[in-house]
Amino acid sequence: MKHSRPNIAMILTDDHAAHAIGAYGSIVNETPRIDEIACRGVTVENCFATNSLCSPSRASILTGTYSHVNGVTTLSTPIDASQPTFISLLREAGYRTAIVGKWHMGHGEGHDPQGFDYWDVVIDQGEYNDPQFLSAEGLRRETGYATDIITDLALNWIDGDDSDRPWCVLIYHKAPHRPWIPDEKHRGMYSAPIPLPRTFADDYSTRSTSTRRATMRIADFLAEEDLKQLPPEGLSYEDLAAWKYQRYMEDYLACVASVDDNVGRVIDHLTSRGEFDDTLLMYSSDQGFFLGEHGWFDKRFMYEESLRMPLVMSYPHQLPAQTRHSQIATNVDLAQTILEAAGVEAHPRMQGHSLWNQLCGEPGETDRNGMYYRYFENEDGFHRAPAHYGYRTTRYKLIYFYNDGLGLPGTGHYTYPPEWELYDLEADPDETNNVYDKSAYFQIREQLKADMWREQALLGDAPHPSQPRPELIGP
Repeated sequence: MKHSRPNIAMILTDDHAAHAIGAYGSIVNETPRIDEIACRGVTVENCFATNSLCSPSRASILTGTYSHVNGVTTLSTPIDASQPTFISLLREAGYRTAIVGKWHMGHGEGHDPQGFDYWDVVIDQGEYNDPQFLSAEGLRRETGYATDIITDLALNWIDGDDSDRPWCVLIYHKAPHRPWIPDEKHRGMYSAPIPLPRTFADDYSTRSTSTRRATMRIADFLAEEDLKQLPPEGLSYEDLAAWKYQRYMEDYLACVASVDDNVGRVIDHLTSRGEFDDTLLMYSSDQGFFLGEHGWFDKRFMYEESLRMPLVMSYPHQLPAQTRHSQIATNVDLAQTILEAAGVEAHPRMQGHSLWNQLCGEPGETDRNGMYYRYFENEDGFHRAPAHYGYRTTRYKLIYFYNDGLGLPGTGHYTYPPEWELYDLEADPDETNNVYDKSAYFQIREQLKADMWREQALLGDAPHPSQPRPELIGP
């Protein structure tokens, strides 16, 4: 072993649902190389995004702070890249640092990556084929498929320095983000029928009107650019919806297959260098994704498929193999977890909890009672998802749709009356039965309101003016 601190490789994808990974029990695809990381290390079963949207989640991962602290609340609020990050702290501690791939937190002075020895990123969402890259040297276009190119550039950077300094590289893929364009190798790989989710025909009968305004139904809002071919004539509305689901999933899963192959390339490269056992290798996604659940695609909502992030990591030198971590974790925790693994002190403004001791099988911090979520981008022009925040415990989930963009960039012009939802995840894991108004849940919902209010105060986030002060808090 060349050094006492681990190398760090974080592979982050965009919109990869945990339930499309073998290690999380996928029934629609196989991911053998991602599963290899899980088998040789730890699967974090309950890791959640605190704002299920690309740019805000990436900012929370990097800074270890919530959206209202780091300033990246919507897709149109670029990051102040000078703020402390786990990367800047690693670099100060002697690590070589790099990011390759998707940045998606703004470009230009003050917004391009900072704290990296090397950065080479795609523009905004990036392109699947022949993508354009931006680096300190300027713009250029690379020939080939983005997932392969990003891996190539990252592995070349790892090989580019034979010093004894530890390194940290962020390998940030575009895939499997919309419009789901597979490479030739994997195109058609999932052409066999894929089972419809149990909740595909959800009629939202117990939900708020806030939920129903979202323009995310597969049946109605997938575009020709997504489907890439015209549907057969003569299909009923229900049959057409099922056909669109198959087209969507075929391309989405093929993009995931390419990611999985490239995860394998990273594993094999580290192994060939004799560094796999000495590297903290992480695989995650910036949030979850709806794969037809409740009839939806996309994310944004606090419902489980959107909220839950995959997170598997291996470090054979210290992490026990084939273990599962079931306590609540969030994307805000990743920065402090990485820093503790590297023996680097976290910045005081970071708001997460390091998971490191618990992941290593040692006593760690007391488990959370719950996690706080907030989605700010009210009524955006594409998906019209409502602004909301909520609190999730191991059993219950309380959501407050405050339906107000607060004038933030990227939000719509309209506001709507606020609404509540409450789910009992033990009795209703599919979240189809909103029990907020059920008398049997009155005490539970009032306690959750108080718990969420206290969590907001602890994190420095202000409740929306429309939310009454919980009775259990007192005057």
